[in-house]
Amino acid sequence: MGYSADSSKFNEMNDKLIDGLIWYCALVVIVTVHEFGHALAADKCGDGTPRAHGRITLNPIAHIDPIGTVAIPMVIILLQAMDSSMSGFIIGWGRPVIIYPSNLKNPNRDQLLVSLAGPLMNLILAFIMALGMKLALMADSEILFDSLTTVMWISLILMYLNLLPIPPLDGSSILKFFTRMSDETYLNFSRYGIIILIFALQIPFVSSFIYGATWMTANGFAELLQIGGFQN
Repeated sequence: MGYSADSSKFNEMNDKLIDGLIWYCALVVIVTVHEFGHALAADKCGDGTPRAHGRITLNPIAHIDPIGTVAIPMVIILLQAMDSSMSGFIIGWGRPVIIYPSNLKNPNRDQLLVSLAGPLMNLILAFIMALGMKLALMADSEILFDSLTTVMWISLILMYLNLLPIPPLDGSSILKFFTRMSDETYLNFSRYGIIILIFALQIPFVSSFIYGATWMTANGFAELLQIGGFQN
């Protein structure tokens, strides 16, 4: 009896670990595309720094951050597999793309464009995944459909998360641009960004906005491509 219970618990843990690794692979792809978007936009706007650093590539190795892309997501996956109360949604980030505003053709405008490029790439990736889901349905491949759906959802969630106007998220640059915030004020604001972000994510309205916007966008793709809707 004890053996059966232990075996069942092991199988459940193994399944959760596999699910977590699938989410992790999706996260690496999304982070890579996101940072590539920033690097490409900066290069097009006149700053060759990302190109010099080898960031204009879709090779994940160029964009992986040891803490944000490896350590933290892996710890969360393990905690989830063990049903730990300390686990949460798998989060992660890539190695920041370094740019020098003085190199940009139009510093104020181009910093905004570079910031928007990351979330935009997430949106494009999500739509490409939706197109793949359409093909997976036509090929009657449930596994492929589920995998592409996972990437689409995570890409959209991280896109809307990044649009929050809190440093170091991309939305903070949008806030800086439209409020004409000085560099000094923005720097002081950024010092408390992580703390503000942690508290903000505990506010029901913020999480509802992220998941609500994600759900609406995913269903918009589904309706456009006629692949069925998603439950809220």
